[in-house]
Amino acid sequence: MVTAFVLLNVDRDKVEAIAQRLSEVKGVSEVYSVAGRYDLAVVIRTKDNDALADLVTGTMLKIDGIQKSETLISFRVYSKHDLESMFSL
Repeated sequence: MVTAFVLLNVDRDKVEAIAQRLSEVKGVSEVYSVAGRYDLAVVIRTKDNDALADLVTGTMLKIDGIQKSETLISFRVYSKHDLESMFSL
């Protein structure tokens, strides 16, 4: 499984609508409105890099109002919560 974080700059008047639309896309785990350089942070979980590429470039970046994106691909998880859920039965 591939986990990625996509940071987005979006049209100010479309933040809520874009966040809602993204939250309904298969593979999008969470969408956060954030303070700072970006408007939205999107957590994506896909089966592989090809599916990630399809989701980001084929689906997400075609949404009207998204101006700019930066994608960060996760190598490892260190969160105690995530580690415990991976090994729980």
